Amino acid sequence: MITIFLICILFFSVVLHECAHGWVAWRLGDPTPKLSGRLTLNPISHIDIFGTILLPILLLLMSGGNFTFGYAKPVPINPNNFKNPKKDMMWVGASGPASNLILALLIIIILKVNMITDPVYTVLLYGVFINLILAIFNLLPIPPLDGSRIVASFLSYRQAYRYLKLERFGFLIIALLLIFRILHWFIFPLVQFIFRIFRIDLLLI
Repeated sequence: MITIFLICILFFSVVLHECAHGWVAWRLGDPTPKLSGRLTLNPISHIDIFGTILLPILLLLMSGGNFTFGYAKPVPINPNNFKNPKKDMMWVGASGPASNLILALLIIIILKVNMITDPVYTVLLYGVFINLILAIFNLLPIPPLDGSRIVASFLSYRQAYRYLKLERFGFLIIALLLIFRILHWFIFPLVQFIFRIFRIDLLLI
């Protein structure tokens, strides 16, 4: 039962992440996300066969039901519609991780209510865990992750162009980092540190 809730939390979290990108882009002058029908929390509009379905299931099986991860179909964005493309792309890039951090914070507030008991407490704990991982992972400065959009906004146009060209190698770099357990030596400890700040026991990893 917890596994089902875990998948539902992941689905909602990645959908919210992409909706945040689309909403901020739309507010900054780009109609592309709205015209593409991506300003919705309906998961059907955001499903990526591999990232939203196959990868989470595979990770659940490999971890014995203790961990999963995934992503939704990226929201189409046209920077040419922005008044300040480089600066506005920074806000668009930051909005996805920010949505996950805000959701994690809201769940933490709920966790602090003493009336919350198992199994609801465990499910909510997973919700914080998943959203923190999504936020931190996407903030890594590796194209095409959101962190690269933020870094590019501080570079000259020529430097940003060269930097973002690394996107063609991005998934290979990410795969290698995952193989060499970046989640365990960097992201997981950071998540544990955040849990300690809020004085929440983390027994998931």
